[in-house]
Amino acid sequence: MIGRLKGTLLEKNAPWVLVDVQGVGYELQVPMSTLFNLPEINGTCTLLTHLVVREDAHALYGFQNASEKNLFKTLIKVSGIGPRTALAILSSISTSDFLLAVQSQETARLVKIPGIGKKTAERLLLELKGQIVALGGTASVAESVLPGSGSQNEIVQALCALGYSDKEAAMACKGIPEGTPVTDGLKQALRNLSKG
Repeated sequence: MIGRLKGTLLEKNAPWVLVDVQGVGYELQVPMSTLFNLPEINGTCTLLTHLVVREDAHALYGFQNASEKNLFKTLIKVSGIGPRTALAILSSISTSDFLLAVQSQETARLVKIPGIGKKTAERLLLELKGQIVALGGTASVAESVLPGSGSQNEIVQALCALGYSDKEAAMACKGIPEGTPVTDGLKQALRNLSKG
């Protein structure tokens, strides 16, 4: 599996880019958000990649950061969402805005994306609702999705990683003072959960 490429950018022809890595040219499809942040032609670029293997083709997709790549991989697991639609989503809305739309169950926000109708938007919201924290990947994205302090968001993320639901994790963090170190807060949250 090709997970990352670093090389010279030879061509930009949306959504396609061509990257030369030590004499081998890799064709990748990238979302517009990534394309806009690439250097000029002949500049050095680094892209996180995901390889999609189908019966009739091997397609390589490139991303500027891990949150875009993780969201892409999650989106293509949703029934009815293929790589082309996932790229359209990433090109039309930032990762954090998409996660906010899922968190607040905003169908209207998603139907504005080309190729996303009402039924598809509802399916996305339903299937991704419980995956918000996992999709966020970093505290900075989770902070835009979850209310409260940064340390509390990290505690919620840790609890979700342990298998607790978003709701259980949020309830367990109630009463933990803002600014509490993550380790201490996590211990307190686990004690709260064991009492419940």
